[in-house]
Amino acid sequence: MKRRSAALVLAALVLVLTGAAQSAQAAGYRYWSFWDRTADGWTYATQGPSTARPSDGDVQGFRFAVSADSQDATRPRGAASFAAICAKTPPRDGMKRVALVIDFGTAADAPGGETPPSPSPRTACARVASGATTAEALAAVARPLRYDANALLCAIAGYPRSGCGEQVATDGTSTRKPASADAKAGAGAGADGNGGGEDGGPSVGLYAGAAAVAVLGAAAVWQARRRRND
Repeated sequence: MKRRSAALVLAALVLVLTGAAQSAQAAGYRYWSFWDRTADGWTYATQGPSTARPSDGDVQGFRFAVSADSQDATRPRGAASFAAICAKTPPRDGMKRVALVIDFGTAADAPGGETPPSPSPRTACARVASGATTAEALAAVARPLRYDANALLCAIAGYPRSGCGEQVATDGTSTRKPASADAKAGAGAGADGNGGGEDGGPSVGLYAGAAAVAVLGAAAVWQARRRRND
């Protein structure tokens, strides 16, 4: 009987943890991701644009899309080189040139009632001070920018008009905004680094752990009642 009880508890735990994992995989976030162009193509940036300091000749990109995390993120489209993007922007002493690719994404990723600006993607060559950050380069060529209270980059060239890093269900509808908007490294966050969970709030593991404790507690009560009745 004890083996059977243990098996029931284990089965319940498996169901709880599996359900939590599936729930985590079912949702993504609608946000501007930030990329570096290397010889191998686009690489998800390891810093936010307000801390990254590109060099003269660098190519960086932004892509608006719904993504679960950096492994799932959609890359900017287009393969324009620095030479092509900055061909009409000559060098200047004390300044640097940063080639930017801004991809507003697709209609499928757009918030309700909005349409991605055209043309998309678009390119721009920012000529800024030698010590400028990517955020400063972006502000030089793609205003208006919009940030939230946590310094997450919410809009480029005014798109989108509202929303900022909100969680999106599998049907494309918004569910909730992350508690800490700068939780994603490489997103348009003003600060780099990760919080406890993907959205900066309680992680899926925490919810799963709490559910597991509840299941174990319920099983213990059930077993105690059986012992009293036997």
